[in-house]
Amino acid sequence: MTEMPLSAEAYLEGLFGPDAELERVQEGIRENGMPEISIAPGYGRLLTMLTRLVRAEQVLEIGALGGYSGICLARGLSDGGKLVSLELKQEYADLAHKHLHEAGLGDKVEYRIGEALDSLEALSAEGRRFDLFFIDADKGNYPNYLEWAIKLARPGALILGDNLLMRGKTTDPEQSGNAVTKMRQFNESIARDPRLEGVLLPAYDGLAMARVRG
Repeated sequence: MTEMPLSAEAYLEGLFGPDAELERVQEGIRENGMPEISIAPGYGRLLTMLTRLVRAEQVLEIGALGGYSGICLARGLSDGGKLVSLELKQEYADLAHKHLHEAGLGDKVEYRIGEALDSLEALSAEGRRFDLFFIDADKGNYPNYLEWAIKLARPGALILGDNLLMRGKTTDPEQSGNAVTKMRQFNESIARDPRLEGVLLPAYDGLAMARVRG
């Protein structure tokens, strides 16, 4: 029987060995009945690399879930760097913090619980500024999160956003729900906003990368 060819993503992922810490996170997410929607492994490695490349000292994550992306971001932080993670649900933040602690990164993260837009306003009032942002939360607020990221960005900061394609919904002209519409708006902003230098990657479920000019 002829074997079916692997997808491009499956082939490339197969070149890397297992990551025990991140596998524990995925197992913990499953055991706690949480949605299995963490960032793809390949993009997780990209988060770590980009965080290192920009020598990020302050990173803001919108959407903690079980801590998968948090570990990837915290791994790339400069010495003394800090990850601020915004999460709507206390139980999700607790599990994420547990996983980061088990990975030896618990002292690098600060969690803020509640509506992300409220937390973003509070961070602005505190005068906080960030070198890198990762957006992976409710899709209907992606344009709002992008505006806040630009406002809270240090010059040259990097903004990343996951799930641009929404499992095919974004490219389907029959789809017109609020989340899809807002994601299309977000994607267009990454491509066209003069404040940004952006690129959109189509692999997995899509990833936005944008550098804040100035």
